[in-house]
Amino acid sequence: MAAYDGTLTDEIYNSLRLGSIAPDFEAETTKGPIKFHEWIGDSWCVLFSHPEDFTPVCTTELGAFAKLEPEFTKRNVKMIGLSANTIESHDAWIDDINEIAQCSLNFPIIGDKTRQIALAYDMIDHQDATNVDSKGIAFTIRSVFIVDPKKVIRLILSYPASTGRNADEVLRCIDSLQTGDKYRITTPINWQKGDDVIVHPGVSNDEAKTLFPEFRIVKPYLRFTPLPKEKIDA
Repeated sequence: MAAYDGTLTDEIYNSLRLGSIAPDFEAETTKGPIKFHEWIGDSWCVLFSHPEDFTPVCTTELGAFAKLEPEFTKRNVKMIGLSANTIESHDAWIDDINEIAQCSLNFPIIGDKTRQIALAYDMIDHQDATNVDSKGIAFTIRSVFIVDPKKVIRLILSYPASTGRNADEVLRCIDSLQTGDKYRITTPINWQKGDDVIVHPGVSNDEAKTLFPEFRIVKPYLRFTPLPKEKIDA
């Protein structure tokens, strides 16, 4: 991969749209060097960034994600963090995270001291020019990218540095995406695994009778159905 020169071009912005291929990169992490696409392999991936090591909100977030890692693993999802600090700094910070959250953080954290990856993924804070480190470089925001096994970006969430994320919501989004891919459905607001789903608009009523025998029509464009038990358990 050619070296990134730090310029935010239209090409880079366009590459971050939903449905596009996640930019590949090589990086040092707390678990050793990786090539991003190769590291993902046949799994799903959650890539999420943090403004800085040894900061309060980031510490609570990483502890929460570490505790939920078994749930992500059950869904064939790999997690990887990013913070604009060195690997040595990350390693010391992980000790704090494990102590404070009473957890064992095992997923890798990328060392991105130069912001090369953060820039390529547009993780930089553009709304607050004062939100910079001691060298005057803009902090990374709290970005979340969900990438599927084909390396396609399926979901992007962006939070300001001041607002902590909801780890359960990231897991819920994974459930929604994976369930939709398998069963030609979409999920309504506040959906949780096991709740009724919406029959995809591309499925006709005749086809829905076979796929979802218990579906019900609320409006011609809104059809709810429970998933058959064997599909919920799959």
